[in-house]
Amino acid sequence: MINLDNARKRMVETQIVARGITDHRLIDAILKVPRHIFVEDAMAAQSYSDTPLPIGEKQTISQPFMVALMTDLLGLKCTERVLEIGTGSGYQTAVLSLLAGRVYTIERIRPLALKARKALDSLGLLNINLKIDDGTRGWISEAPFDAIIVTAGAPDVPENLVDQLELGGRLVIPVGTQWEQTLVKVVKDMEGTISREESIRCRFVKLVGEFGWSTEN
Repeated sequence: MINLDNARKRMVETQIVARGITDHRLIDAILKVPRHIFVEDAMAAQSYSDTPLPIGEKQTISQPFMVALMTDLLGLKCTERVLEIGTGSGYQTAVLSLLAGRVYTIERIRPLALKARKALDSLGLLNINLKIDDGTRGWISEAPFDAIIVTAGAPDVPENLVDQLELGGRLVIPVGTQWEQTLVKVVKDMEGTISREESIRCRFVKLVGEFGWSTEN
């Protein structure tokens, strides 16, 4: 029987710290979040492996390093209001909740949203607002946000999400084709000027919605 606590520690040491993540708050958050509760019980032993895993509805829980890297790129300090597009399993949401002031997360697939809400509630995380909707539209009534993270691959950076960034805000999103993307960090400086910086190549499920891929693609 695998010791899941030890597996989580090994995951952090070998997959995250060893690949250059140095933010101690982020490392501590990942150590605290039990990744195995965000997958099916039958997959608990695989939950700390260096790979994405299926969570149903043709969606996945991201590779642990990718969760760490995308969060690191946001540069969270503690008080930020963060928008997450694509709640999925809720694992990324949980990590964000330990690093930010408040997390607003959107999931378009109702069964996933309900399972994620149950898992997040079991951890007593009280600074999370979750709704079922087309995440590509953002959350206009709660904008602007200090940080936005998109956990699905988009054909381009949705301008409406950039518009929902606060001055000084950061947006992290995979951009490219449906089969391969590049992780992009978008920054809106204090004058409102937009800059883009590319990170690593990656592969995410496609971002479906009004400002992403259509369901027919």
